[in-house]
Amino acid sequence: MTTAPRVVGAPIPRIDGRDKVTGAANYGADVEVPGTLWAKTLRSPFPHARIRGIDTSAALALPGVHAVLTGDDIPANMRWGRRIVDVPVLAQSEVRFVGEQVAAVVADDEEIAQRALELIDVDYEELPAVTDPEEAMKNEILVNPDMHGFKGLLYEVNEPTNVVVHFEWSNGDVEAGMKEADLVVENTYTTPSQHQVYMEAHNATVRVNADGSAEVWTPGKAPYAVRGQISGPLGVEPESIVFHPVTIGGDFGGKGSPMNVALGYVLSKAVGGRPVRMVFDYAEEFLAANPRHYSKLRMRTGVKKDGSITAHDVAIVFDSGAYAGFKPAGHLGGAKAAGGPYRTENARVVEDMVYTHNTPCGHMRGPGEPQAVFALESHIDEVAKALDMDPVQFRLMNLVEDGEPTALGDVFVENRAAEALEVAVEASGYNAPKASGVGRGVSVGERPPGGGRINSQVSMEADGSVLITTPLFEQGAGAYTVLQQVVAEDLGLPADAVRMVVADTGLFDMDQGVGGSRVTNLGTVATHDAVGQAQGELFKLAAELQNWPEEKLVVQGQMLVRTDTGESQPWSNLIARVGTPVVGRGVASGGYENPVTGYCAQIAEVDGDAETGQIRLTKLTTVHDTGTIINPIGHQGQINGGAMMGIGFGLQEELVREDGFISTLSFADYKIPNIADIPELTTVVLDTPGKGVGPYNIKAIGESPNAPTAAAIANAIADACGVRVRDLPATAEKVYEALQNA
Repeated sequence: MTTAPRVVGAPIPRIDGRDKVTGAANYGADVEVPGTLWAKTLRSPFPHARIRGIDTSAALALPGVHAVLTGDDIPANMRWGRRIVDVPVLAQSEVRFVGEQVAAVVADDEEIAQRALELIDVDYEELPAVTDPEEAMKNEILVNPDMHGFKGLLYEVNEPTNVVVHFEWSNGDVEAGMKEADLVVENTYTTPSQHQVYMEAHNATVRVNADGSAEVWTPGKAPYAVRGQISGPLGVEPESIVFHPVTIGGDFGGKGSPMNVALGYVLSKAVGGRPVRMVFDYAEEFLAANPRHYSKLRMRTGVKKDGSITAHDVAIVFDSGAYAGFKPAGHLGGAKAAGGPYRTENARVVEDMVYTHNTPCGHMRGPGEPQAVFALESHIDEVAKALDMDPVQFRLMNLVEDGEPTALGDVFVENRAAEALEVAVEASGYNAPKASGVGRGVSVGERPPGGGRINSQVSMEADGSVLITTPLFEQGAGAYTVLQQVVAEDLGLPADAVRMVVADTGLFDMDQGVGGSRVTNLGTVATHDAVGQAQGELFKLAAELQNWPEEKLVVQGQMLVRTDTGESQPWSNLIARVGTPVVGRGVASGGYENPVTGYCAQIAEVDGDAETGQIRLTKLTTVHDTGTIINPIGHQGQINGGAMMGIGFGLQEELVREDGFISTLSFADYKIPNIADIPELTTVVLDTPGKGVGPYNIKAIGESPNAPTAAAIANAIADACGVRVRDLPATAEKVYEALQNA
């Protein structure tokens, strides 16, 4: 690594930004494969029904229709899943949620395909549905009676149950700790299902070759994982399915699953290998595209009169929907955040993932964490109130310090939680006088860098440029620019001397893909190692061609320099002489338990109307401990976007459903924050002196900004209006109702 120029930390423009703003970027639905046909699917109108028969004859007779498939045309064992293999390619014998795919049409164009769908006649027998996860836990109506035979379950299941995952984190003896308490505070919180609202809807184009191999164009962020998840059910080798890179128009966790790729394969095969394209409309997105989980969280905390915590107990019920296959781990690891960064010797968090006849849920920014932190940080305020303590002071006395275990036993080096909170209090004017109706609320969260595996390849070229070849299908967060800056920094080059190419899945053997706050963590390590290997190959070349000692060589920008004699020459000259680039590869992998984490403290300020319940968020102060910032523009973008997502979660967003039917099927009904909803946003980033991950001391920023926001808002509402909203979103109607019942 050289000392100049300083590219890491500079506000370098996005390497892919120009293509996106000029329309040159090639998104999934832009892909033109010769001979492409269109496919559309017929979806269930019922949350639970038996399919007694399907008449496709009229659809097949429509000119321009090439094929119509139903579940009867699919092998019974053809299911897919990211971990738990339970998602059928098409419904067979029963439908289990409104929007489940029942039949698929392949036609010359989208209009003909839509007309054909309208000609399909399905004979349904409605069946009792269970749409409340706590009711489902009684197992009186089984959503998947054959679930105990599903592959990928987290543990052996001998009898069918709707509780597909039961997971527990614990430390100490919770019940003994409760007995030591002077006061036990109990509360229950609920959060809604929330859609990721990426701009680009799910789509896929699939072409199957005569030998069963296939090519796929889809805006999925984890192509290596997806090919592994669908290859088994399809009966082919993973390497025979090649995913070609396309630009991804937003993700926020929602584009990591196979979705319709397996169905596209089956449909292409049914029409003799012609390419088949499917594109969701946004009503289908709201209806059937793996949103954030609905949750119910019960919290019980024992405290002494002096404010010390003797025990903390959390029970979380997540509504998985009809299937669990959209989650890569089966459960939601972010639920562990309900344990909190607080000091106690006795803690437990229990997570139940429950099948219901609702839309299957998947990942969304910080999976499980916004739900957990909303409940925890709302509850912490209520505990402080029960003790007649200031909520900030209660937190400060209980936040763990450097090297001290959290409630669930995690120990993080360079713990800066208390510092982040103190800075937030100062920056926000938390203690300043305020007018009547103004409330301020505080919330604290943390998010460690993610684990997984990432590859990188770096080529030093004869023209003096450097080429990064990456397997990452970047979803919009700026990963390509981060890697560009790392290479430029390592070699002492300007950023524009580093180019980027995205490889299809034929180049590397496995890569975890973007997501989970892993790219800046692992991607920088893999790319740094690839640079080091490329330099090593360059030094070998210099020894061979110039008889220069390898151990006396360094790269300084465009020059290869001997440290013993000071001799130098452009390294591109050596590469030009042999006619091929020097290439280095790096791979970085890591677990999901990290010794470092990044803390976030937020303080919200609201204006509340105690007569009408109307709430206006006026200020949000957000303080972050994130290690080295590679690109400050991208870093701030993550904070701004995450905060807005948290605002939507706290105040507006909800997939409204009743008895399994979703009524928010357009943006006229599904409310997301717009420009008028953006408060005054103040960001403070703590200057961390170097205890992160990898050569650049990285922490994480992608998912932490949205987790604490809803609780900060709810706590501010309680401060402004004197009432507590425990059920998100905290709409004016809910505040008004709480005021009337106060």
